[in-house]
Amino acid sequence: MAQKLKFGTDGWRGVIAEDYTFDNVRRAAQGFASYMLSVGKKGQWIVVGHDMRFGSEHFAAAVAEVLAGNGLKVYLTDGATPTPVIAYAVVDKKAAGAVNITASHNPPTDNGFKVRNETGGAIDPEGLKQIEAGIPDDIKDVKRKNYKEAESAGEIVKFDAATPYIEHLTRDGLIDLQPIKDAGLTVMVDTMWGNGAGWFPRLLAGGKTKVIEIHNERNPSFPEMKRPEPIQPNIDAGLRATVEHKADVLLITDGDADRCGIGDENGQFINQLRVYALLAYYLLEIRKERGDIVKTLSTTGMLNKLGEIYGVPVHETGVGFKFVAPKMTETNALIGGEESGGYAFRGNVPERDGILAGLYMLDFMVKTGKKPTELLKDLFAKVGGEYFYDRVDSPFTGDPDARKKIIMDNNPKTLGGLKVTELITVDGFQYKLEDGGWMLIRFSGTEPILRVYTETRHQDKVKAILEDGLKVAGIK
Repeated sequence: MAQKLKFGTDGWRGVIAEDYTFDNVRRAAQGFASYMLSVGKKGQWIVVGHDMRFGSEHFAAAVAEVLAGNGLKVYLTDGATPTPVIAYAVVDKKAAGAVNITASHNPPTDNGFKVRNETGGAIDPEGLKQIEAGIPDDIKDVKRKNYKEAESAGEIVKFDAATPYIEHLTRDGLIDLQPIKDAGLTVMVDTMWGNGAGWFPRLLAGGKTKVIEIHNERNPSFPEMKRPEPIQPNIDAGLRATVEHKADVLLITDGDADRCGIGDENGQFINQLRVYALLAYYLLEIRKERGDIVKTLSTTGMLNKLGEIYGVPVHETGVGFKFVAPKMTETNALIGGEESGGYAFRGNVPERDGILAGLYMLDFMVKTGKKPTELLKDLFAKVGGEYFYDRVDSPFTGDPDARKKIIMDNNPKTLGGLKVTELITVDGFQYKLEDGGWMLIRFSGTEPILRVYTETRHQDKVKAILEDGLKVAGIK
């Protein structure tokens, strides 16, 4: 019996050579092709791109062969390409969707298979179910066309996705790069051995601002970090380099450059919930833009505060851009994002964009003349004080349903000494707390991990809430 391929929070991911094999990638591609044909996309173009992980370009070529074998035409990126750039290419090329070979922030052992629709955004959960249902059990049921033949017939075409994306940033009014180039900043960039390499130097060349990159070559073993995820301890080398070079800010992009992490001028990490609130504050206060905010239930309550202050609706979804992207499209949202450090913006595609998020942070600094620590102070003054966040990840390979029962049965009245006021089970188990904070227990959709998260107004209670959360989850 062939392995069942399941699409989680963002696509299918697996261990290279164990379950992430060429045969399984081809089966997944057949499922996607069958779905595209079922929604009337025969003969249309699909964008296929990849990251810098082991074998990614070869897996991408295998996908292209299957799509061509099913009567679809393929634009294949001419090298490793950031996820947001692949997403924009779908719109630019008027393609029917995309397949992106990347495991994003996962450990070096893994690779992945992301799918996107004609907007460049994530396919909704119903569409993913249809893709899964179309994955054949037998590799013999996969249709393929030889790469060289398909290329000769013009059914696989290599292309440059970078130039149209860069033109789009300035043409469509997303960002004016010149003031950032002229500002004379020293910008430290950690591209985490991934797809973000070379992008900020290219975008900000020709002015007084200096960009210094580290981890900007291909190295699928990701030295100096556990994985290319822009949180500590993976970013510690970048934080140290920020201090060494007396940089004004550290910008971090994850493996496929759809996420953005920020370090301040003192080499201190600014957690991703605070970054999300800063970006929303920048759009609302500095750019005077208005529009809905879309957030997952694992992101910050500061967004709800900003929504109240600026009179804009705030929508809360399950975790993952398969929920965020459709809601952004539906509401023409100003910004959408999640706890992992992925943020999407109106005027761009409904996809996380670590490059644009980094540029917005630089523009925020330039327009205000302030350092990241000062911008944070302004934000906290606006929302009525500091918010504190942390997360614990625990390996989990057991029965999720049995564990869910344990969690429900535990039914805590307090967490970290704070009263539980509400339980929300939209995605995992979120306990609302009396101080306006929350604690969330949920299973990762991308790897065998149980996560416990919290945000609270009480710095001294973060650890206690997480400890209690682990007990509720049956881990301690």
